[in-house]
Amino acid sequence: MMAVATFEHDAELMLRVRDGDAQSFSLLLAKHRGPVIHFLYRMIQNQAVAEELAQEVFLRVYRSRASYEPTAKFTTWLFRIASHVALNHIRDGKHERHQESLDGEGTEGIGRQVASRAPTVEQEMVRESRLAEVRRTVESLPAKQRAAVLMHKYQEMDYAQIAAALECSESAVKSLLFRAYETLRAKLAHLAGRG
Repeated sequence: MMAVATFEHDAELMLRVRDGDAQSFSLLLAKHRGPVIHFLYRMIQNQAVAEELAQEVFLRVYRSRASYEPTAKFTTWLFRIASHVALNHIRDGKHERHQESLDGEGTEGIGRQVASRAPTVEQEMVRESRLAEVRRTVESLPAKQRAAVLMHKYQEMDYAQIAAALECSESAVKSLLFRAYETLRAKLAHLAGRG
């Protein structure tokens, strides 16, 4: 029942924020900032922009405190806001200004810093290449499909939570995920045979 305790705890903290308790907001920020930045980074592919957008997400959370009602899990509500911010950023074309960082050192440098259990140089290069290819393929998905996949696989949200976050039906989420996973399977099928 850990999830229930967390749900009640987060909602309780947000209700305290609604009542003017700044320390409760600091606790929520400390707990959820990392996952939100991680989600936004996977959507936008730029760490600095993800951190900037995370500030926007938490600013919106704080501004919405007076109208907050714990009708859904706090994280569902939070990721709905994060999804809106990310999708608006993508739709407005703001990410194009930051495209150069994707072609430069950006994500490649991060992959090289991952610690390993002493594989050979060739094994490490193959692994990095495969991870980069998976990352690029996920990045190439349409924004809503990408958001659904990231919430499902990396945030471990269920269909109902994703539907609430993306403001669509559960059947629409299933359809988004089905299309996304079919695309990923087709584009990455050649990786399945490699060891």
